[in-house]
Amino acid sequence: MAKSKKSVKTVKNVKESKLDLASVSYVLGILSIVLAFFSPGAGLVLGVIGYVHSKNNGVPQAKKLNVIGIVISLTLIVVGFAVAYTCIVNPETLFCQGVF
Repeated sequence: MAKSKKSVKTVKNVKESKLDLASVSYVLGILSIVLAFFSPGAGLVLGVIGYVHSKNNGVPQAKKLNVIGIVISLTLIVVGFAVAYTCIVNPETLFCQGVF
């Protein structure tokens, strides 16, 4: 009898730990979206970590948030490199004056 109670507690602990990791996935997804606008590199890292957690725990809503954060981060990283390249190659462009 004591053995079955212990196994029930173990199953309960596993469910609680999966719930905690699902919450972590949601938080990482939201943080990746917010940080994508301030620091795209950090947003990308948090998005990838959250994506892996949500994929392992089967949380599709958190997976969507993390994918959105990854896409925004990558887009802003590419735009940043494009602007920097344009300003280095042709510094006379209107949006580059006063930047470099």
